[in-house]
Amino acid sequence: MQLSYRSIGTWMTALLLAATLSGCGYNDFQRLDEQSRSAWSEVLNQYQRRADLIPNIVATVKGEANFEQETLTRVIEARSKATAIQVTPEMVNNPAAMQQFQAAQGELGSALSRLMVVVEQYPNLKANQGFSDLRVQLEGTENRITVARNRYIQTVQEYNVLARSFPTNLTAMVFGYQPKANFQVANEAAISAPPTVDFEKK
Repeated sequence: MQLSYRSIGTWMTALLLAATLSGCGYNDFQRLDEQSRSAWSEVLNQYQRRADLIPNIVATVKGEANFEQETLTRVIEARSKATAIQVTPEMVNNPAAMQQFQAAQGELGSALSRLMVVVEQYPNLKANQGFSDLRVQLEGTENRITVARNRYIQTVQEYNVLARSFPTNLTAMVFGYQPKANFQVANEAAISAPPTVDFEKK
C-alpha cells in the first residue's frame, strides 16, 4: 500500500507536533496537574476527617460538669466556619479562596488546641476511654493532614517551577497554565502544628 505525499506530510506533522509538545513540557504539565488535584483531594479528605471527629469530641466534653462553655463554643463556631467554605478543585487556582480556606482551618486547629489544653484540668475526661479513643483518632488525623499537605505543597511547587521556567513557561502561556495557589508560608507554621493532645497522667 502506497502512502500519498499528503498522508506522509500529515503523519510527519503529527509526529513533529507530538515531539514538540513532549519536549516543551506539555506532558509534564498534564502529569503535575493531575498529581496536584489528587494531592489536594487528599488534603480535603483529611480535613474532613478532622471535622467529622469534632461533634463526637464536643459531645463527650459536654458530659463533663462545669466544662468551659466558651472553649466549646469556639470549637463549634470554628468548625462551622471551616465546613461552610465551598471547596472546589478550582480553588487551587484561586489564591484568595485558598487563603480563606487556610485561615478557617487554622482557626479550627487553634480552637481544638485550646480545647485540649483545657481538658487537662478535668481528670474525669482524661480518664474517659471514649475520649481517649477520640484523642488517638485526632492525633492520627493531624499527622495525616501534615503528610497530605506536604505532598500537595511539593507537587504544586514542581508545577509552578515548570510554569515559570524557560522554555516551559512558553507552553504555559500558550495553553493557559497558570501557577497554582499554595499554602502560604506565613500561615504554614500555625496550621502545621497539631493540637496538643497529650493526656497522659503526669
